[in-house]
Amino acid sequence: MPPPLMTPEELFARFDALGIAHRTYSHPPVFTVAEATALRGSLPGAHCKSLFLKNKKGGFWLAVMLEERRTDLKKLAARLTAPRFSFGGADDLHRLLGVRPGSVTPFALLNDVRHLVTPVLDAAMLEQDPLNYHPLVNDRTTAISAADLLRLIEASGHVPRVIDLADLRPAPDIPES
Repeated sequence: MPPPLMTPEELFARFDALGIAHRTYSHPPVFTVAEATALRGSLPGAHCKSLFLKNKKGGFWLAVMLEERRTDLKKLAARLTAPRFSFGGADDLHRLLGVRPGSVTPFALLNDVRHLVTPVLDAAMLEQDPLNYHPLVNDRTTAISAADLLRLIEASGHVPRVIDLADLRPAPDIPES
């Protein structure tokens, strides 16, 4: 049986224990980048999105990037030398990362104690400061530094793959992520 899933308050306690500076803003629940954009106003920093992916052989990936980034999943899979990607389902998302659709975040890697999800980070995202993500729920946004994001992921026992996503844009006739 998997361990209990972390709450936002437990996440913030983990940040504090690791010496990670963080600031959290409350807002109505958002489920899409468009909804988040409309609500955030002048919230400082880079706004990011996380894609929960499953490959053809059943492996799971969490691709985290700047929210405006459009990425061709075929090209991403090829870059990572992984079998074809598709979006992971809500049941797998909750079972592995302990979050629901609309709340996907790199912070959820702390819930993946069996290390079944491989994190993939957009190199351009890591050049921004601060970075904004949902803290396991979609009615808040938490800002941390890129260096602290890397520390948190490493503290979770995961090894992030940092790649340049700039040249992985979809062709005009391919649906975008």
